Amino acid sequence: MQVGGSNKHFERLNQLLKVGPGNLSIEGWSEEFVKTTNPIAYDASAIQVLEGLEAVRRRPGMYVGGTDIKALHHLIYEVVDNSIDEALAGVCDRIEIIIHPDSSVTVQDNGRGIPVDMHAHMNKPALEVVMTVLHAGGKFGGGSYKVSGGLHGVGVSAVNALSEWCEVEVKRDGKIHKQRYERGYPQTPVQVVGKAPDGVTGTQTTFKYDPEIFKGELEFRFDTLVQRFREMAFVTRGVTIFFYDERGDREMTFYYEGGIKSFVRYLNRNRGVLHPVVHVEKEVDNVVIDAAIQYTDAYAESVYSFANTINTIDGGTHLTGLRSAVTRTINDYARRSGLLKDSDPNFSGDDTREGLTAIVSVKHPEPQFESQTKVKLMNPEVQTITQQVVVEAFSTFLEENPAAGKSIVQKCLTSARARDAARKARDLVIRKSALESLTLPGKLADCSSRDAERTELYIVEGDSAGGSAKQGRDRHFQAILPLRGKILNTERARLDKILANNEVKALISALGTGVGESFDLSGLRYGRIIIMTDADVDGSHIRTLLLTFFFRYMQSLIEAGHLYIAQPPLYRIAHRNQVRYAYTDADKGRILAELGVDEGKAALQRYKGLGEMNPEQLWDTTMDPANRTLLQVSIEDAAEADRTFDMLMGAAVPPRRKFIQTHARDVRNLDV
Repeated sequence: MQVGGSNKHFERLNQLLKVGPGNLSIEGWSEEFVKTTNPIAYDASAIQVLEGLEAVRRRPGMYVGGTDIKALHHLIYEVVDNSIDEALAGVCDRIEIIIHPDSSVTVQDNGRGIPVDMHAHMNKPALEVVMTVLHAGGKFGGGSYKVSGGLHGVGVSAVNALSEWCEVEVKRDGKIHKQRYERGYPQTPVQVVGKAPDGVTGTQTTFKYDPEIFKGELEFRFDTLVQRFREMAFVTRGVTIFFYDERGDREMTFYYEGGIKSFVRYLNRNRGVLHPVVHVEKEVDNVVIDAAIQYTDAYAESVYSFANTINTIDGGTHLTGLRSAVTRTINDYARRSGLLKDSDPNFSGDDTREGLTAIVSVKHPEPQFESQTKVKLMNPEVQTITQQVVVEAFSTFLEENPAAGKSIVQKCLTSARARDAARKARDLVIRKSALESLTLPGKLADCSSRDAERTELYIVEGDSAGGSAKQGRDRHFQAILPLRGKILNTERARLDKILANNEVKALISALGTGVGESFDLSGLRYGRIIIMTDADVDGSHIRTLLLTFFFRYMQSLIEAGHLYIAQPPLYRIAHRNQVRYAYTDADKGRILAELGVDEGKAALQRYKGLGEMNPEQLWDTTMDPANRTLLQVSIEDAAEADRTFDMLMGAAVPPRRKFIQTHARDVRNLDV
């Protein structure tokens, strides 16, 4: 007899029941069960009080979102956000961020400097209070900051708590004040260490993240930080942000006088635009709405939102207000101008969002965010205010620019017809599936398990690789879907054309999520979707085509962490009775050195395709969970990913040619 379930008490019961007949009495089991289920008394002694910043170290996920690479970058964002708040207050116009060779980070601004005088209630210098006490800061009362991104008094103290060490220098009142902390605890009192030049003020924070918290081989990524600082500079007009990475001697400086209007132009620089950027900035009830809109010839929507300069990646009421305003304005204009007949239905939100590039940035004195990581704005009044401001400005633009208005409405009409065709195509696919008892694509070699949390779907290139993968896989949890040739470039096609492509249809059917309006992540049949293509130019192209499709039409699948890229080996190295696999050229050199053999004397095979490996080799190197390496696909910055996909896969050729010429010298393993 076995008792099912994963509960540890039932596991213990299983062990006891395995003893055998006659060896266990009911009384004995009951006594053992009581001992196992009640190991600790629950009384006052069980209640823990975490002092100071210990709560942050125990539960970093509550304060910076976890302990992964994303949370590591969040440490820098929290410190920089404080400097941005000084810029919003009009007392700072330059921010410098430096990553040092030991991965410590310095953030310096020319703001007012954190106060250093004694705090009457805490009986400590204000600087020490700000750095070591949760929910302490100058942004609660509204007197020092009209608007700010830091609201909870948690950010910089959380960074301090999660740092191996942290040093703060404050230039204020003609003096330079300094204090050092280790894992959140002050090591020295606030000291005067020098004189500040006349009129010079500001704060300099240097910290080194704590490897006890952020474990593993985590490193700050230059490109990820560049994207974030560029966005900050766009939405904080007139502020210079200088970023220098001493590890690779790379630097960038950002300054945009045009603000979010420049941001929209930047996003659309590789697209054909239908009209000039429509921009409005207006204050209503102490809330500043800053919005910029431009339609392009693209098929995807590129809309991003910010609240007090913070990128609200999950949107919120300001984004809802912007979208509602755009749809309402276009419908009203189309009716008034006779471009929509009385018998025609109104455009839906999906119709009016095709090809739309827009930014909405709000500055609110009392913003309400969904969490400390500030990914979604919740203030209900912001939706009404945003809609009111955008409707007024966009309506005026359309009335004054009838040619642009006609182009936009025509774009929406085409989108509506295409969406109707896509709906009919999707319904046809669904009806066909129903008639065939929901059969999966014939080319799919499915797995036997139905547990979506542990199953995997390998998307492989061609029948040859598909055959090896089908033979080498573990049939219990690994499914194989071979694709013939290169799928459609979804960057240059609407959904109706995409749904007519057999390879894309097979992929959508295998995943089980649907696509477009009917996309539902809960229907996903596999926990991991793994793209496995050859290590050559064609393989890279197919991988990029697939990534384009997932980014444009199943972005939430990426955001939920379901998409991966397999890493097959580049070389098979055999010497005497040893066989090793190398995944990079550096790997190859290291293995040859370990074997003590020159490259010419070893049996070296360069894999150009997965089909060159037999099923056992493919399993051992690329599919066996115990040995393989998978690269998880994530979206660090949606705006930059949007621009990159548009540049690489869009219709405009000159930007792509420039990219290739710029990076030609960096290419490795190019087959010629």
